[in-house]
Amino acid sequence: MKPGVYIMLDKSGEVIYVGKAKALRNRVSSYFHEGSHVNGKTAHLVSRVDRFDFIVCQSEFDALVTENTLIKQHRPRYNILLKDDKGYPYVAADMRLDYPRWEVVGKPSEDGRSYIGPYYSRTTLFQALSAIRQTLKLPACSRVFPREIGRTRPCINKQIGLCEGWCSGAPTQAEYRARIEHAMLILDGRISDAAKSVEDQMFEAADAELFELAAQLRDRLKALTMLTKSELPTPGSSADTDAIGFYRGEAKSAFVVMCYSGSKKIGKYYVIIDNPLEDDSEALSELLRQYYMRRGACPNTLLLPYQLADADELSRLFSEEFGHTTHLLAPRKGDKHKLVKLAYDNAFEEAVRAATRQERESKTLLWLEERLNLAKLPARIESFDISHTAGDEVVGCMVVFKDARPLKRAYKRFKIKTVEGNNDYHSMKEVLTRRIQRFSDGDEKFSPLPDLILLDGGGTLAAMGTELLRAMLSAQNHPAETIGDAEALIEIEDEFGGIRNSVQVSSDIPRVFGMVKDDRHRTRALVDWRNNEIAISARPDVFSFIGKIQEETHRFAVEYHRLLRDKSVTHSVLDDIPGVGSTRKDRLFKHFKSVGAIKDAPVEELSKIVPRNVAEKIKEELNK
Repeated sequence: MKPGVYIMLDKSGEVIYVGKAKALRNRVSSYFHEGSHVNGKTAHLVSRVDRFDFIVCQSEFDALVTENTLIKQHRPRYNILLKDDKGYPYVAADMRLDYPRWEVVGKPSEDGRSYIGPYYSRTTLFQALSAIRQTLKLPACSRVFPREIGRTRPCINKQIGLCEGWCSGAPTQAEYRARIEHAMLILDGRISDAAKSVEDQMFEAADAELFELAAQLRDRLKALTMLTKSELPTPGSSADTDAIGFYRGEAKSAFVVMCYSGSKKIGKYYVIIDNPLEDDSEALSELLRQYYMRRGACPNTLLLPYQLADADELSRLFSEEFGHTTHLLAPRKGDKHKLVKLAYDNAFEEAVRAATRQERESKTLLWLEERLNLAKLPARIESFDISHTAGDEVVGCMVVFKDARPLKRAYKRFKIKTVEGNNDYHSMKEVLTRRIQRFSDGDEKFSPLPDLILLDGGGTLAAMGTELLRAMLSAQNHPAETIGDAEALIEIEDEFGGIRNSVQVSSDIPRVFGMVKDDRHRTRALVDWRNNEIAISARPDVFSFIGKIQEETHRFAVEYHRLLRDKSVTHSVLDDIPGVGSTRKDRLFKHFKSVGAIKDAPVEELSKIVPRNVAEKIKEELNK
């Protein structure tokens, strides 16, 4: 009857679940008692278990730490796993520079910069940075100071009063630094300290009879006062209390953290998860561990909806990890109970909203399955597009939607290799060929095959894609079952009205459809290999969903094309200048950052990077 950790493995040896127990034997045997499976997910887990591994621990605390480490290491399929996404944003500024600039980063590092955070939302953080920049009249441009001071006249932001015109050299570097320091105080939630500093400067200027400066400081103090009335985000490290909410719905569960500094709410975090195997107490314990260990900070007090069986061990884990005592409370009345109730209400609303959204998305996918005569629900959809400028820098892209959501880590980009000029038909054929070949070669990055393929084009492209998939995948021993009736034939016609072929299509080969546009360039219908159109404009949910896929595919393709085009322009401008090799080009860009800055730089400054005769040649060529 010792505490420890049990590890479930399937036939392939993959870890599929990790759990802890006060008594290992009792806990593991409970999975196999008659009637113990309260949901189908648990029954499915047990059906996949091939063997158990065990780690006996000295205490329940050791078991908790070991379980947490193993879940982080193996990320088992059936454990609760919080999505990492982009993490929690920080604001970084290198205060060692004469003209520091802030940057939003995913996590702090030991590089000498000052970091403030973590914040709960990138959107609200960027909005706050914009408000602070306008209040303190800091630059929003990409000019590098002091290098570019005095080179050009101030931009329109100076004229409309949104910037002091630092590129002109006035105000001074000391004033710029002071305002950046005020901005960092505001971002750290210490706006009153920033206001007090400005107020002190105002009185000093008045005492010195510098009345114009005092008036400017007065106006800035008023702007800071107005800023305090807005909802500026506060870093999570400022929180002293977090109220926790957890709701288990019929379809989805939600975990909510509401953060408070004193009596002021400073942030909210929530995550939607599939209903966990564990009971509510165990699930909440696991969610708390993952959330705070990943965030890297924890307040002094956690207000919980109910007492956890491992509350003492959890409190000890957080206290040792974050260097201060963390109290876990389950209040039953009073103001603290109201905070917990509010967190629960938020969890309930988020879970219901997610379930409603999932139901709506499921109906959209079901409609596509039925109307497009698919073999199964199109859980994975791949969309392809071609982008170029008059046949130059031709690229293709693959965008993936999984369960009606973009799966960005699966996006792929292709630089067209075998086609010259403006030929979307053969460019698309190359992209599809390369995608299918990578799958056939066993490349995990191109697996699995999708349930549905959408091409930015009409019936000709749909027919080409269908024939291509049939030919390539049939060679992989796919059965020759037909879609629809057994005599289904496909007429393939290339874009030039050339050879036609009749082929049979296997039911386990992805279906291919073209996206037909209306006069506003929105997908109004899908067209199959027979050139039959399936209208979608009468179904707002489907019309919106396919439109979203179309726009995302176009965006991704155009971004890649522009990236290659810009690189090509950079190459043609610098690499064709005699005396500028790859090493000198890299040194120039490292110092000046852009071709425009190189063009604007005087020969004397260029001569610090390259020989003078090369600098003169660069100026001559760039000024043509």
